[in-house]
Parts: sequence; structure tokens; C-alpha cells
Amino acid sequence: MQLSFDAEVEDFRAEFAAFLDEHLPPAAEADRASQSSSDVPEWARRWQRLQFDHGWLLPGNPPEYGGRDATLVQQYVHLLELSRRRIYHSFNPQGVGIVAASLLSFGTEEQKRRWAVPILRAEITASLGMSEPGAGSDLASLRTRAVLDGDHFVVNGQKVWTSGAHDADVLLTFVRTDPDAPKHKGISVLLIPTATPGVTRRPFASIIGSHDVDFNEVFFEDVRVPAANLVGPLNEGWRVANGSLGHERTLLWLSFGERLDEFIRDFEPAGPLDEDAYATAVLDAYALRLLGSAALAQAARGEQDVAGLSVLKLLGSEAAQRALERALSSAGPDGLAHPALTAPYTHLQSETMLGSWFERYARSFAGTIAGGTSEIQRTIVAERVLGLPRR
Repeated sequence: MQLSFDAEVEDFRAEFAAFLDEHLPPAAEADRASQSSSDVPEWARRWQRLQFDHGWLLPGNPPEYGGRDATLVQQYVHLLELSRRRIYHSFNPQGVGIVAASLLSFGTEEQKRRWAVPILRAEITASLGMSEPGAGSDLASLRTRAVLDGDHFVVNGQKVWTSGAHDADVLLTFVRTDPDAPKHKGISVLLIPTATPGVTRRPFASIIGSHDVDFNEVFFEDVRVPAANLVGPLNEGWRVANGSLGHERTLLWLSFGERLDEFIRDFEPAGPLDEDAYATAVLDAYALRLLGSAALAQAARGEQDVAGLSVLKLLGSEAAQRALERALSSAGPDGLAHPALTAPYTHLQSETMLGSWFERYARSFAGTIAGGTSEIQRTIVAERVLGLPRR
């Protein structure tokens, strides 16, 4: 296996690195930043717009949508460069990486012009309305209803854990439009402007919500949504969900080895990890990097190994969680306040790599839940890799 990139990819990386060196906003320009779409400051909007204009926001997109038709491997090194510098390319990650991507894949030309481009250019923000009480990892169990009434849908129901909804301009909302169809078949997707009468957003804190309130409950009470806001075919929302999440998941899961390596850099030689735990984290990082390289090469050839990605997601998320759990345990009471980094905080750094050991450990559960829980990944591996029966 060749664990390196060819000259064309390295030239691509160097060009992006030069762009970052020249254009990163100065730290004095901003206050402490958040990872959600909430309270996006003007400098962050300018930063995202600058990347869009130069083709660096989502390099896999065509130029008119903030990219430069980059290959999958080039997109991967773009992600790695951001990760190594611990910076954001957008402070509305769901809007850019999922909502706009869904519109570009499944939306009409009018929807792309009216919604996708303004989201990518940071003129508006967007949030993703998927999870509901009783329909978290099992999205197909959602109950929010949308009934067609003339040229509008009437929506009733509730969403929860909706990150950034309280400051979003529009929600990409998954609704049930055919209650009699099998649960994976009767789902549709609507763009619902948050200013629409009947939409109520209630933000709430989490155990790690000391800096920003991000989660929301969202209630829909007889909300009238134009039928023109239907994204993709009626009752084909499950295909939209898989398409919009799949590409983003693939790149993130491929990079688990590099991300664990970032964690390891923060473990000081004298602690908070003992030698055995430190060695385990290093070996996990190398193993994940090798698995990720093989999966990346496979994906670049146009092959998709869903079960292989489940192995990566399962091992990567749990390896990071184990390392952080050991770090917190070793740090003891100091873990409640111990800074993860000795370097100063900068306004573009990712909060997931900062904070106390407790905050970082608590955040690690997002990795073992979001995008399919560890239990779901184990089921996929059992059935598709090991060939075990469904029950």
C-alpha cells in the first residue's frame, strides 16, 4: 500500500495551505466562536464567503457552488488540512455540509438558486430537522405529518436535538407524507422557513453547554409550507436522507485515524495518560489510518464498502472515547478544568478539540451516537462482514 499522495494532490494541498496562510481572519476580529449555526458573527460570514468565492468552501462542488470539481482524494486532504490546523471552514456545518448538499443533489434549479447558494455564501443559515422523540437513530419511525392541501403542505409534529434551529433561517425537515406506506417509504423532505407561522423553536442546554446553547425542540402546529418547497420526489425522503448524509459521513469517517492523532498530541508525556493507555491510543490511530487509507483508495475507484465504513466509524469513535475516558480518569478532579491545549485558544479552532477533559469526554458520545449508533454499526458488521443471521 502506498501511504502517500501523488504530486497533483500535494500541489492541491499546498495551494489550499497558501490560501489559509494568506486569508485566515485575525484572532482580534472575533470573540469566542461556536460550532453551530447560532449567533454567526459577521466576520465568520465573510470568511465563509471568501472561501466560496475562491472555490475552497466545498472543493468537490463545481465553481458556481463554492468548489473546484476536486477529486475525492483532494477533498480528503482539504479536510485533513483543516483538521490539522484545528479550524472551521464554516460555522453553519449542517447548513453547508448537509442541507445545501441535499439541495444540490435533489433540489430543483429554483431551490438551488433561492436556498443552496445563499446558504453556501453565508447569507442565510440552515438547520436539519430529523430526530424526534422516539425517532432518533431510527429516523424511519418519525411521526411529524405533512398533508397536501392544494398548493401547500400542512405540517404538524415535533423535532428535537435540532442543532442551531433557534438562529436558522430555514429547516430541512423530514416529514411523513404517507402514513399507510412502509415506514421507509412514506417520508418526504420539506424546506420550512423558521419565520413561518406555527413554527416554535425552544433552545435547551446540554451537559456541555457551558459556552453556547445549541440544541432545540421545534414544534410545528398547522404550518403551511408551499408545495414548491418539496425537496426530491414525494415519499422519497429516505433516499434524500441517505444521499445527503452519505458523502459527509464518508469523508469524516475516513479521517478518524488523523483525528485520533490530533487527540494524542494533546496528551502530555507526563499525563494524563499512563504509558499503556498512551500506547493503545497510538496503535489505534495507526490502525485507523491504515484502514482509512484502504477505504479512501476504494472510494476513489468508485467502489463503496458500507460495511467497511461501519468498521471505521465503530473503531474510530470508540477508540477516541476510550482514550478520553482514560485521560479524564487519570486527570482526576483536575480533569474538570484542565485545558486540553497549552497553546492559546484562537477564534477559528474547533471546540471539540478544546475545553476540559470532562467536556471533551462528554462530547465523544456524539461520535458513538450520531450517524448510526455503535450498536447499529455492530449489527451492520455482524451481518455484512461476518455473515451472521439477522437475528
